[in-house]
Amino acid sequence: MPGSALTPRTRHPVQTTGMVVSAVFIVVGILGFIPGATTDFDRLSFAGHMSGALLLGLFAVSVLHNLVHLAFGVVGFAMSRTASGARAFLIGGGIVYAVLWIYGLIIDFDSAANFVPLNTADNWLHLVLAVGMIGLGVLLGRDLRART
Repeated sequence: MPGSALTPRTRHPVQTTGMVVSAVFIVVGILGFIPGATTDFDRLSFAGHMSGALLLGLFAVSVLHNLVHLAFGVVGFAMSRTASGARAFLIGGGIVYAVLWIYGLIIDFDSAANFVPLNTADNWLHLVLAVGMIGLGVLLGRDLRART
């Protein structure tokens, strides 16, 4: 019986990668609520550009931003139960981050449009996440496409 105690279930590399990426998002979401890991913690607001808290002293965060990271990680874990789900999470999540990167380039950081909040460090990170997640999803999931 696959997945039983007698027969270990093997994971596709794209599933493992999806779970690792998901775990990172959950850790980042938790760290955003921890003073010390988040500088100027007393300036953490629910949302918006007025939040003065910085994760690792670099990335703008808010309560909403942290909750989105946590939710993204939970969704990633759920989707990574299957190889095709993990591939979809990595590629789809990468597309979300590409859109967020473009959004961060367009908006004024001091405007109400910066509801996430975002800063220049976030923009660079979003670009790296977009390229990395899409690349990993495509490369590690390429044999999945061939089977379907």
